[in-house]
Amino acid sequence: MTRSSPVWLPIGFAIAVIGVGFKFWQLPAEVATLPQALYGPGLAAVAVVALLLRALGTGRFLKIWLVIALSVPLAVAIRWLLGAPAADAFGIAVTVGLILGLAASFVGTAIGSLLLLRSSRRPD
Repeated sequence: MTRSSPVWLPIGFAIAVIGVGFKFWQLPAEVATLPQALYGPGLAAVAVVALLLRALGTGRFLKIWLVIALSVPLAVAIRWLLGAPAADAFGIAVTVGLILGLAASFVGTAIGSLLLLRSSRRPD
């Protein structure tokens, strides 16, 4: 597999979903209020995955930013699909997850872009 292989983005997406969701899926319903439940290592994992994908030159800025950002609302939706009770409405919870995902992924992608500028591995 080369760095330009299309498989890196889905792998990074899966890592980000598991990274943000692992702790969130295990929280009891009374503690799983958004956005506080998502703050912490999960969002940091999303930012780090976006940073690595961009810094290694695996794709363009916008594609990496948006795809990795969708990992957070997916983790929120998975909690709902698993039947975990939550205090927030589904639409509001997914929207909060999307906003947090966009912010964390943007930070990681932007820092990765700065690192990529110093490298000769720019994507096609």
